[in-house]
Amino acid sequence: MSPKHAHWGARTEPVSADDAKAWITGLIPDDLYTAPPEITIDRDEILIVGQLPLPTLPEDATDADRAAGESGRISAFRESTRDQRIKLARQAEHRYERKVAWGAECGGTKALFTTHSAPVMTRLRQPERRVLDTLVDAGVARSRSEALAWCVKLVGQHSEQWLAELRDALTAVDDLRRRGPA
Repeated sequence: MSPKHAHWGARTEPVSADDAKAWITGLIPDDLYTAPPEITIDRDEILIVGQLPLPTLPEDATDADRAAGESGRISAFRESTRDQRIKLARQAEHRYERKVAWGAECGGTKALFTTHSAPVMTRLRQPERRVLDTLVDAGVARSRSEALAWCVKLVGQHSEQWLAELRDALTAVDDLRRRGPA
């Protein structure tokens, strides 16, 4: 059985998603979001986040009012588009063998729905385990798993530019491999 047609958990090589951003952009109706969505892809998940129109609020609305209005707009979008998003996700999941998650942005408010949480195995020596245990003991995290996710998120925030450069370099390597001899 080829990796593309193997059970999701049994595949050894991820299905190519080289054309996924363009294909998904074409799949999504133009009126779902106010602009083409931001599509982020990894080995496990495709995350689709689109912009929603701002709610009409009075001119004297406070920042808290604006945040509440934006949150309400996202909540209404999530509920009113659920069936449509499920149908679109099934098509993309079938084609790319990855879970599809959705999100929306409205003004300064962003919400992600039904994102995939992938288990990751790692072996840690005592100094690394002590870091995680300290975070758990301090109440920063409920478990070592949650503490590790917190650490990864923190590194990502503080190394964003470096990680972006590294991803660009990996993309360039992938492009060179594709153009190389068969």
